[in-house]
Amino acid sequence: MLAIETIELTKTYQGQGGCRDISLAVPRGSIFGLLGPNGAGKSTLVKMLMGLLQPTSGEAKLLGRPLHDFTVRQKVGFLPENFSYHDWLTGHDLLRFHASLFGLPAKKSVQRIPLVLEMVGLTQHARKRVGSYSKGMQQRIGLGCALLPDPELLFLDEPTSALDPIGRKVVRDLLVTLRGQGKTIFLNSHLLSELETICDQVAIIKEGCLIFQGDWRDITTGRRVKVVLAGTMPVHRITACCAGWQLISQQASQNLAGGQELIFASAEKLEVPELVTGLVQSGAAVHEVTPMIESLEKLFLEVVTDSQPKD
Repeated sequence: MLAIETIELTKTYQGQGGCRDISLAVPRGSIFGLLGPNGAGKSTLVKMLMGLLQPTSGEAKLLGRPLHDFTVRQKVGFLPENFSYHDWLTGHDLLRFHASLFGLPAKKSVQRIPLVLEMVGLTQHARKRVGSYSKGMQQRIGLGCALLPDPELLFLDEPTSALDPIGRKVVRDLLVTLRGQGKTIFLNSHLLSELETICDQVAIIKEGCLIFQGDWRDITTGRRVKVVLAGTMPVHRITACCAGWQLISQQASQNLAGGQELIFASAEKLEVPELVTGLVQSGAAVHEVTPMIESLEKLFLEVVTDSQPKD
C-alpha cells in the first residue's frame, strides 16, 4: 500500500497558478523529497494533502484513506515552514498542549513527551520558555510537536533550514531512524544536499506541473565510473576491452602506490559489471570500482531549466 497517492490532483485560483494534474505514488517506509523553484506549487500541494486547501479536481489518499477521512489525521504529523508557537510556554508545556490538540490520552502523553524531547535533543531545555529558544531550537521543538502522535506519515516543510550543521545531522539521523521503523517522511526542502543524502525518491514540480518522479539518480543521462588498477595498463588495451565505455581520464592513483586511476563514461548507461569483466579478462588487476553520480543540485537545475511542463 502506498503512503501517499494522488491522481491528477489539481488546485487553481480562478484558473491560474497552484498545481495541476499531480499524480504521485509515495511508497511506505521511504523518505520522499519534493523539489521545485519558488512559486512552483509545492506549498499548494502540501496544503491540499494536509486538508488545508480544497482541491479543484482530482483525488488523493493518505495511508490508503481519502483526504476527507479525518481518522487518518491521527496518523499524520506536520511541521509547516512558517510556524509560530506560544513563546511564553516552556518546551515541555508546548508539547503537552499539542498532545491535547492531537487528543492523546494523558498516559500516552506522559510517555511520549520525554521521548520526543530526547529525539529532538531538547531534554536539557524542556523547562525553558520557547521565546528564549534559538531559531534552531524552535525548529526542533516544532519537529517535536509533529512527532508527538508517533505518526506513520510525517510532512516536513524545510525542517533543517534554521539549523547549524550539527543540528542538521541530528535531524537527518532521526529521519533515517524513523524510516527504519517503517514510517514515511514527505520532505520539502531547498537544501538539495540534504535531500541527496537521505531521500529514496524525489518529485520535481515546475510551473505547477510534475516533470519528474522517482529515484533522482535516474535523472542523469549518462554514467561515469572510477576504476583503480593495482598496476598500470596501456591505453590501447584499455579501450580495446571496454567497448561502449569512453576512457575520459587516466592518471596515477593518489591513494594506491603504483596504481592507476581511470575514469570511464557511457552515454548508454551500460552495466558496470560488464566494464569490470572486460578489464579483468584483459589482465587488469582491478583494485577499486566507484560509480560517480552527479549532484542532485546540478541535475535538478538541468531538469528545471530544460524540461517543459506538460499540457
